[in-house]
Amino acid sequence: GYQQDVVARAGSQGGKLCFRNDPDDPATPATMLACANSVDELAEHHVMAMVEPFISRRDDFGRIRNDLTTEAVVRSATVAAGLASTSAYTWLKLPVVAELDRVMDATTLPTLLLGGDPHGHPDDTYASWGDAPGIPAVRGLVVGRALLYPQGGGVTAAVAIAGNLVHAGRR
Repeated sequence: GYQQDVVARAGSQGGKLCFRNDPDDPATPATMLACANSVDELAEHHVMAMVEPFISRRDDFGRIRNDLTTEAVVRSATVAAGLASTSAYTWLKLPVVAELDRVMDATTLPTLLLGGDPHGHPDDTYASWGDAPGIPAVRGLVVGRALLYPQGGGVTAAVAIAGNLVHAGRR
């Protein structure tokens, strides 16, 4: 990762950080403080901080698992919004979950939505995005693998579908 002053000097529009909040991990407070400092330092340079927050826990094998329940995503969004002394330059990057409207009601921050890992038929993935782009705080989709590696290899069609969803939501 880049230091915040390097991001600013390079003329980048923002810096992105992933904030995994594991209530059972004693390292979480230090992680929270480091994230808060990053958000503050980016804001001092008038540069956006893209925060991708998750409530996470370790499974029986020690692997980190993100909790993608609506309640956990609401909590992660509200904690991320209050990380630093200002949220003036903070954007969120959140997963699409059931009851996304409840998640978005919990924050006033501009948000980009993760497309998630594509499972099953591509139409099911696109349908999971639903009306999300029409929610006022949602500014777009960050969908990665769902567009780069769609089932059947139809990248052009996948990008067109995502573009149509975003533009339809902005009307």
